[in-house]
Amino acid sequence: MSFSYSMPTVTLILYTRKDCHLCEDMHYQLQELQRDYRFEIDLRDVDAHPDWTSAYSDKVPLLLAGSDEICRYFLDLEALKEHVLS
Repeated sequence: MSFSYSMPTVTLILYTRKDCHLCEDMHYQLQELQRDYRFEIDLRDVDAHPDWTSAYSDKVPLLLAGSDEICRYFLDLEALKEHVLS
């Protein structure tokens, strides 16, 4: 009997808003990275929830791993690798 062990999938939270080109860029870059790294993206529209709007409205796109901020505005690949991809 053989067992295969796999690394648990990390879920990243990406706060965005509609018609935000920086948000679209970061989402696209993350989707490209999913070809080489194992993670899920929980895409959240900050305007869909009042608490998110008040907390993150001026910080989008904002990428989190749990409660840890990885980056905002532009994808920081080194910070992403340091948090979840290593």
